[in-house]
Amino acid sequence: MKINWGTGIVIAFVLFISFILFFVFLVQSNPDYDNELVTREYYKKEATVQGDIEKQQNALQLEENVSFKKTEEGIVVSFPKDFKPENISGKVILYRPSDQKLDFEMPISISTPYLLIPKNSLVGGLWDITVDWEYDSVTYMKKETMYY
Repeated sequence: MKINWGTGIVIAFVLFISFILFFVFLVQSNPDYDNELVTREYYKKEATVQGDIEKQQNALQLEENVSFKKTEEGIVVSFPKDFKPENISGKVILYRPSDQKLDFEMPISISTPYLLIPKNSLVGGLWDITVDWEYDSVTYMKKETMYY
């Protein structure tokens, strides 16, 4: 049987499309590849953007803002020294862009002007850290990306 060039091109296209569809199916059906949205409840989070901007502006107006430092014990989150630690409340949110399963948050309950995020809670890699806190009925927010 002799195949002309037009039939050969059609066969090549069909084989190429089958090859691509095989790999699309392979990736979509493999549980190792997570195809989730970037964050849970993305659209609810998007509705709070203006409030987050105001919190960040409040934090920028402070003489001393929240700071982050890598240590051997973990990440130390330092709050302004002129604030009473007992009156600080809120949460620290740690977001791992590469793996949603590693995301977690910690409540802020401190008696010293710093909070330690233990090393055993952190897997090496890139982390987005958000400190959402309140002091004397004023809300603040500080975001930073850190490689640990």
